[in-house]
Amino acid sequence: MPLPSMSRFALLAWLLLPVALALAAATLCGSTGCLRASMTPDSMALLLSLRVPRALTAFAVGALLALAGALMQVLLRNPLADPYVLGLSGGSAAGALLAMLAALHLGWSPHGVAAPGALVGAALAMLLLLGLVRGSLRHLAVSPLLSSQRLLLTGVMLAAGFGAVISLALSIAPDSQLRGMVFWLIGDLDDARLLPQAGVVLLLTLAWACWQAPALNLLARGDSFAQLLGVPVLRLRVMALCAASAATAAAVAMAGTIGFVGLVVPHAVRLVLGNDQRRLLPAAALLGGAALTLADLAARTVVAPTQLPVGVITSLVGVPVFLWLLARSRA
Repeated sequence: MPLPSMSRFALLAWLLLPVALALAAATLCGSTGCLRASMTPDSMALLLSLRVPRALTAFAVGALLALAGALMQVLLRNPLADPYVLGLSGGSAAGALLAMLAALHLGWSPHGVAAPGALVGAALAMLLLLGLVRGSLRHLAVSPLLSSQRLLLTGVMLAAGFGAVISLALSIAPDSQLRGMVFWLIGDLDDARLLPQAGVVLLLTLAWACWQAPALNLLARGDSFAQLLGVPVLRLRVMALCAASAATAAAVAMAGTIGFVGLVVPHAVRLVLGNDQRRLLPAAALLGGAALTLADLAARTVVAPTQLPVGVITSLVGVPVFLWLLARSRA
């Protein structure tokens, strides 16, 4: 059952507590142990140069993925939708890996081209999706079930195609770079160079989502209902898809493909807070960031000093959690 109504500002104030706790835990603890109250200069350097940027990177990536998933779910009126279902994450990962291979062939460093490649791949996936389902977007009001199913099936096929491209890229990658590519592909939060850009994308996407939340509430009640109240349904759907694509591209460019955050977090938040997008979208972003921050902490400490890819943790935790949520909400 959703929680009783409270003001959005009071809700955000309460949600900042788990965010602060997650960031503090990820900053103070890691693969080399927890920092003590009396820190040495070396400990302070470790804190500022490694742990703080990594914790902020994990929060930004988790918030971007959860926000993209929430937008996908209201776009398709389907709580099982997320960026991976529609092929956006696959396009970003395929673009990044192809850019890395091209850089290696030209003798360049592969790390500097991963982000532009991810952005190009996400844009290509979005353009392909819009081109293939523009008729379905127009007819969602007439036949919502059939059009939504066509959108999902098209996204699944795009994801499968990009998965084949990823497999091809990994099969022809040099042995010296293969392990690093695979590690990045399943979730790597070591690189914080794109944190400022990702922060800008997160703020802009969240600001747009909160601004459009009343229109998204109407859209969630049906296209015909939204159109009768003056909502430009087709334009809103295209803009929501573009916003979700930008958020997904920024997340993949920073950390590779990390699953289940965009699927489980919005679904869980909806069960607790209801389907009001004015509350759900900012709450999903905050809790998605906190969830991935804690998952990264687990990836760094479970088998310390060895660090696991964070995508392994999100998948191991996300599968049973999502099955439990699905069983709880099956009615």
